[in-house]
Amino acid sequence: MQLDASQVTVMLPVRDLARARDFYERVLVLPTGEERLDGKVVYHCGGTEFALFPKAEGTKAEHTALSFRVDDIRAAIDQLESRGVVFSDYDLPGFRTVEHVCVLSSEKAAWFNDPEGNILCLHEDIPSPSA
Repeated sequence: MQLDASQVTVMLPVRDLARARDFYERVLVLPTGEERLDGKVVYHCGGTEFALFPKAEGTKAEHTALSFRVDDIRAAIDQLESRGVVFSDYDLPGFRTVEHVCVLSSEKAAWFNDPEGNILCLHEDIPSPSA
């Protein structure tokens, strides 16, 4: 068995599947999810997949569940804000957002929540300086 060659599916718990689907399909503009017999809805994004699955108590995670790599984080933020997405801002020691963006060592990142409480992220890679 070689797990490094296996398809990976990220599982996101949701209390209200219809509300979550509306967010992912209408607000994030992902293609219509694939409904599975077990109640999951699977989305395919850039060679990876994630599944929404009904869970009465929803999510308990306090970390980023999904991060979407984008080419231009500012444009992506503006586009999602125009669809009603609210981004989180932070002002912590060593971790601060400016206009929703935190510049980390190798990327810029911005966080927001889906309607179910899952923490999502946009990130833009920062090119490495030439040697």
